[in-house]
Amino acid sequence: MISFLASHQHVYAYLVQALRICIWLVIYTAIFVPLEYFFAVRPAKVFYKGWATNLGWYFVGALTPIFVLGPSSALIATAIHAILPTAVTDATAGLPLWARMVAAMVVGEVGFYWGHRWTHEWPWLWRFHAVHHSATHMSYLVNNRAHPVDSVFTRLCGLTLLYATGLASTVGKDPGLVPLLVLLIGGTWSYFIHANVRWRLGPLEEVLSSPAFHHWHHTRDDHRDHNYSSMLPVMDRVFGTFYLPREWPAEYGTDTPMSDTLTGQFLDPFIPQRQGEVQPRVAKS
Repeated sequence: MISFLASHQHVYAYLVQALRICIWLVIYTAIFVPLEYFFAVRPAKVFYKGWATNLGWYFVGALTPIFVLGPSSALIATAIHAILPTAVTDATAGLPLWARMVAAMVVGEVGFYWGHRWTHEWPWLWRFHAVHHSATHMSYLVNNRAHPVDSVFTRLCGLTLLYATGLASTVGKDPGLVPLLVLLIGGTWSYFIHANVRWRLGPLEEVLSSPAFHHWHHTRDDHRDHNYSSMLPVMDRVFGTFYLPREWPAEYGTDTPMSDTLTGQFLDPFIPQRQGEVQPRVAKS
């Protein structure tokens, strides 16, 4: 009887999560479809080539944290607290939430920046990240075109720093609040910078990433290996990978062979390297 009730509780929890995912999709669609229609960088149909694949990746990406990211981050947090002295991991524990969040957004961005950059510079990671760059049309849903191995790796790079600095913790009041807010804020902003929206932020583009900033990261030419920051372009300034001209990229995509289907894109990175496969290019600082 207990086992029966427990299984039903799990099913109920998954149904609630599925409903939450669908609600967020409706919200994002209601916001960005009109913006992409009235302020498009390049006018396109709502159902452009590849939209169904992006939609499929949306649901895959939404479920990834439940089955992979949560257990992985918990394991890393436990290992960090076992290795590092308590004085180090608890150094920021007494800060008010707002101060911890400000620090977490900056510290996490350092980890996200290098995690993202490594997916371009290490061939075995690029095989997974190339799925994200296979999109030839920029749209808010391209944000979700990401292989689970790629998205989990990049997120863990940022979360590891948060746990190591004590800005996130597995104990105390609301232990998962800070990493949850960091991922939620960064993830929401990521929809905006992928969107087919021609908005520029003027002087603020030195401080906050914009669609133009990130569209140049998706260009098909050599400038692809720039602009790794998700929210704070100062990271690219510091590490020598900032690139933001006045014009927009001529085309998007990658030279790495990639299937057009969701299943194919999921399996392609696991296939042994094919002869003549394009390797990632390393940005010159």
